[in-house]
Order: sequence, then structure tokens, then C-alpha cells
Amino acid sequence: MRLGVLDVGSNTVHLLVVDAHPGACPLPAHSHKAELRLAQLLDDSGAIGDDGIGKLVDVVREALQAAEDKGVEDLVPFATSAVRDASNADDVLARVEDETGVRLQVLTGEEEARLTFLAVRRWFGWSAGKLLVLDIGGGSLEIAYGIDEEPDAAVSLPLGAGRLTAGWLRGDPPDPEDVRALRRHVRAQIARTVGEFSRFGAPDHVVATSKTFRQLARIAGAARSAEGLYVQRELKRESLEAWVPRLSGMSAEQRSELPGVSDGRAGQLLAGALVAEGAMDLFGVESLEICPWALREGVILRRLDHMDAD
Repeated sequence: MRLGVLDVGSNTVHLLVVDAHPGACPLPAHSHKAELRLAQLLDDSGAIGDDGIGKLVDVVREALQAAEDKGVEDLVPFATSAVRDASNADDVLARVEDETGVRLQVLTGEEEARLTFLAVRRWFGWSAGKLLVLDIGGGSLEIAYGIDEEPDAAVSLPLGAGRLTAGWLRGDPPDPEDVRALRRHVRAQIARTVGEFSRFGAPDHVVATSKTFRQLARIAGAARSAEGLYVQRELKRESLEAWVPRLSGMSAEQRSELPGVSDGRAGQLLAGALVAEGAMDLFGVESLEICPWALREGVILRRLDHMDAD
């Protein structure tokens, strides 16, 4: 069947269409994206304003039309950190449903971490052993660890690249004192969770997902996306530590000229790098592998599992 997931994230609204059936690998058929940056549309009270909600409604309508055009039989719509953390989340969800008919399921941070972990586990298989999975989104950082398809530990921290950029790094390039303050904040937040994971022992394989990690790996020398999904891509902490001070001295325009960095993500790449560096350092990770599957694929796989059970 043709299945679609509509992901209302902190940076983008992304419709992913796949051809899939239970027991088979989902095959991508179509992708429709719109950069909305909901995480940066919050007002001082933490609410998404009328203009932001209106833009979200328009983008959801466009995605629905794209899903219909591509013959999607089953659409799974969900929202993550930006909507989840908005002070007027209920109003946002109600208006989207009233004006489009789409009822967005709001995932908790822990659900995000668990579904991303499922996707990574299915990608690498059982031979990967104990997995530690890191995922930096626009609004939050997800961390999960385990040996099965369900992680033994999963947490979500408000350390998304978009959220931190809007709240801490207002200059372009940012003030060095602001960068240092953000670095301290990030590491303090991550350090609180390390003990929850360390009691399970060292992981056999450390994996990262998300656009932020892919871009950091690319500027550190990993293969281009054009070379395909199955090319191994790694990010070494040593390389990342060398890049962080360079990124902090660049403007967003200068970062956008780096290999693999898009104009829309260049402004928040430094914040993402600080989170990635802090997580790798505090968890004692020297090198990690980039996984092409993440939350959207996890949602698809869970949906297929439920269909198989039914």
C-alpha cells in the first residue's frame, strides 16, 4: 500500500510517502517539504501567533493535496516539539483540525526518542548490539539506549538547534560570551541525564540521526547525500571539536557556503554543533555513525507493525 506520514516539526513540515507492507522495507516514493520554523514563531508567552497558525494550516493543506495526488491510502499526521511546547497547543491543534480535517497526534519527547530508536534498530539490525542513539531536532534533543527494539532508557531535552539559536545566539556572528553561556547551559542539561544511561554499560554502537548531524558529518568530510543511503558516514569528536570554534566565528551566510549546509539551516548549525559536541563528550563518544532513518521512518514502521498485528 502507499502510506504517508505528515511530520509537523520545529523546522519543517514534511510529508513522506512510501510504498510499504508489513515485513518489507518501506520504499520512498515522494517527499514534500515546507520550511516553517515553528520553533522560532513563538511569542514572548510561548504561544504560536495567529500568523504562524495560518501558515501551518496552509502548509498542511498543501501536504494533503500532495498526498492525494500521490495516491496515499493511509496518512499518519503527527507533531513534535514546537507544537507540544507551545502554550496554546490546544488552540493550534483545534484550528488545524477545523480548517483541514487533519487531527495531529502530538508525540511526547520520550515517544520521539523511542520511535527514532526503533528506526535505527531496524536499519542496523540485531548485530549492532547495544545502541546509543542521538537525535538533534529543531526544538529538542532525543537520547535513547537499548539492546532490543524498545530502548531501556529514552529522554528528550529542550536542546533543539532552532530553539537554542533563537533564545541564545542572536548575533550574526554571535557574541563569544553568548556562545560560552550556551555551551555551559547545554552541557549542564545533558550531564543531568548521563547517569540514567551509564548504569546500562557502554554501548556497542553509537548512532546519530537528523539533518543537524548529517550536515556536521558532511562538513567534517563525510560522503555527499548524492552518493546514496548505503554509504557509511561517520562523525568523529576530534573533527567536530575543531569545527566548533570555526563555526562560532562565521556568519550564517558564510556557514551556508560550507558543503552540505543549506541556507535555511545555516543559522542554527552552531547551536546544533554545541549540542552534538556536548553529547559526544559527556557520553564519552569518540565516533558515531549517521543513520538515514529517523523519526518519520519509526512512525511508518510502528504503523506497519500494528497493521500486521491487526
